Order: sequence, then C-alpha cells, then structure tokens
Amino acid sequence: MSTATHYSPGLTSQRAPSAHPARAASIVGHRDRVPVPRSSGPQGEAPRTVPHDAPWVALPPGFARLMRGENPRLVSEIVEQICRQLPEYAQLFEEDSGALLRRATGRVLDHFAELIAGDRSSSVASATIHRALGRGESRAGRSLDLLQAAYRLGARLVWRRYAMVARHTGVSQGTLALLAEVIFAYTDQIVIAAASGYAQAQTDEPGTQRFLRQKLLRSLLAGEPAYLVAEAARAARWKLPAVLSAVVLLRPGVPDSPAERTALGSAGAARLRHRPDVLAQLEGPEAFLIVPEPHAPGAREQLAELLGDQPAVVGPAVPWASAAESLRWARTVAERLPGTVLADTSGPTYCDENLSALLLLGDQALVGLVSERCLAPLRGLTPNRRRHLEATLLAWLEASSGSAPEVAVSLGLHPQTVRQRMRRLEKLFGDALTDPQSRFEIDLALRGRLLQEREAARTAGLAVPADRALLSPAG
Repeated sequence: MSTATHYSPGLTSQRAPSAHPARAASIVGHRDRVPVPRSSGPQGEAPRTVPHDAPWVALPPGFARLMRGENPRLVSEIVEQICRQLPEYAQLFEEDSGALLRRATGRVLDHFAELIAGDRSSSVASATIHRALGRGESRAGRSLDLLQAAYRLGARLVWRRYAMVARHTGVSQGTLALLAEVIFAYTDQIVIAAASGYAQAQTDEPGTQRFLRQKLLRSLLAGEPAYLVAEAARAARWKLPAVLSAVVLLRPGVPDSPAERTALGSAGAARLRHRPDVLAQLEGPEAFLIVPEPHAPGAREQLAELLGDQPAVVGPAVPWASAAESLRWARTVAERLPGTVLADTSGPTYCDENLSALLLLGDQALVGLVSERCLAPLRGLTPNRRRHLEATLLAWLEASSGSAPEVAVSLGLHPQTVRQRMRRLEKLFGDALTDPQSRFEIDLALRGRLLQEREAARTAGLAVPADRALLSPAG
C-alpha cells in the first residue's frame, strides 16, 4: 500500500497577475524556491514525495510568512462567521471570554504557520490545546458535532484566504492542491485531538457532572446574568424551576454554629443520588441543598424522606434568580435562633410559615429598639405580670374578633381573666390600641421580645413555654 502522494509542486516562479506583482515577489522569493530536476512530464516538473501523515513538509517554508501576514484579518473573519453561522458560540465571543477566544483562534493559525516553517514541536503543543478544548466543550454541555462544525467552517475560511493569496504569488495548480491537503490534514489532526479530549471527559461522566453542578450552584448563588445561569443549567442537565428553596443542614443534638454543620451522612448522600433535581453542597462547614418547587404536591414528604432525621431550615420559596436570598434567610434562622430549638425536632423548619419571624431576625438591634419604645408602658411591672399582659395583648392582636372569649380560648384562660387584663392594658396604652400604626408596631415589638426571651432562655438552658414560641417546626 502506498504511504505517500506524488505532487508536482511547481515552485519555480510563474508570472504573477499584474494586480499583485509586489506580493508575488516578496512572499515566495528566490530563497524559498526548491530547485527540482526537469522531467519529461507535461509541466516539466519532477514529482515530489509527500507523506500522508505530514504533507506540510512538502511546502516551502516561505508559505509560513505568507500565512502570518494574513492571520490577523483571517481571525476576524473566522470569528465573524462562527458567530453568524453557529449561534451557540456567538454569546461566548460577546462575553468577557471573547478576547481570550480570539487569541486562541489566532494561536491555532500561528501553530499552523510554525508547522509549515519547520517547527515540528508546534504539532504537539497544538494537540494539547485541542484536547483541552474538547474537554471544555464536554463540560460545558455542548455537543461534539457543534465543535466539529466550527472546525470545518474555520478550515474552509482558511483555505479560501490562503489559496487566494497563494494564487497571487504565481504558484502552480499542483502547489495549490498540496496546500489544500495540508490545511485539511492539519484540521483532521486537531479535530481528532479535540474528540479525544471530549471522549476523555465523557468517560469521567460522574466527575464531569459534579463539576458542572457545582458550577451551576456557584452561578445561581452569585446572581449571574440569566443567560449564564441558563447555560450552566443546560450543561448540568438541570431544569430551572419556577421557584426553589435553599435548605441549610444542621447537626442534630448540639448547639448550631457554622463550624458544627454537617452533611447528610452516608445514608443521606445515598438518598441524594436518587434526587438529581436537588443541588447539594455537602462539603465544608456550611452544608446546604437547593430544592426545586418546595411546595409542589408531595414535595414536603420527599424532602422529609431525603433528610431522614437530619434537622434543617428550609428557606423561603423564591424565584430561581433569588436563590441567594433564600439561602441567606435560611442561614439567618439557623444562626440567630438557638440551635437546640431546631435540633431537637425531627423535621425541617419552613421559613415560609414564619415570615414575620424572618423579618424580626433581620435586624435584632432595631427590633430591640422598637420593643423598648412601644412596650415602655409595661416597663414598671414585675416580670411575671409583664409576661402575662404581653401574652394577652399579643393574643388579642391576633384574634379575628378581638373578643374576650376568643382570646381566652387561645390562652387557656377564663374570659373574665382576659377582660381584667385588657382593661389594664387599655389603661396603660390608651389610644395606641386603636391606632393601626401603633398596633402594628406593638405587634412587632411583642414578637421581637419573645424571640429575644426565647434565645436567652435556651442559652441559659431553661425551657420556653410553648405559647411563647414564634418560630416552630412544621409538622
């Protein structure tokens, strides 16, 4: 089987078209010509042996200078046509990485020119670059067909420009044919290298998917532009939900702090593998999940099954673009409420059921100031008397009718006891109990004070009565 092709390069000078005499003289000068013995062939040129695996060795080094002169314009043309014909890549060139991609395109052309000039090490460097490119395309979730289409488009544009300039130098048809073979042989090599890198990434599918899902998680929580998050979600094969919740995981049975958070454990991690719709960060001191559609039918049961006996705080359900806010609020609850309150429960605490408490936890110093001012009429009472009146006042504010029997039922008291307390409160607060703004501030102050008392009691190891709780686990 033949291992070579015979060409008649015809590198002796031919008359250049009159419109380009200078280029013909300067690009393929006398020192670049390869003397060949005359033969009896129709062109009077001796055939040259061209290796199939390296046809570029048959081209004169002078072609390298020709190529380098065209490469800056060629890079712009390749980028423009790729963006026009392959829209999937258009966005990449418009982003911050666009300049890097342009330089990479220019580097590919430079490698080709170096190969023609006789630098064989450029072939190894080029293969390394394109294997890495193939791995990157796999991790980005783009198809190998798309990458190969970009290579084919680039090869056509390279051939068109190089051939046009080569013809202006006056080379023969045989040399043009050899140039075409060189371009497409080089393209084959880099396509094979890229496909090898792509296949290598595919064989490491679990690792690739972990990488892509972590990239998506970072993109979601960093509040990146929607198109970047959507691209990351597509690459990770994760459907963006209408709403989601962040779930902060806590260590059961001990006070909570960021350093004491833990992952789900081996059993929970095994259950998580059957929930590809859940994103997870289980390593490090701040373990959490991202759960889509937390209020969909059956979602709570599924989350409880996934968590097992792992206590957790489920952040508010928010649009996916606000994922960081859900995580922030879940962390706020986990960090500012005593950990044992949450850790002693067998199920997750849902922030959506306690949004007023989230508001109070947002700025405890401000809530404390509001409490001091709005509840000043109770300041001179004994602690026990003050707590009784505060509980009665809050129950009255929450009651739909505000009647003594309704308040009495909620507190487990006799209606007459409630009436006596309410008369005392009306005397202390006066018109404030009938003013909507004052009632709102008093309600806020009461809830804030209860949160503070609850935290102080838990810190001291004391029990908190159930009727003093504002943030309780969902059953």
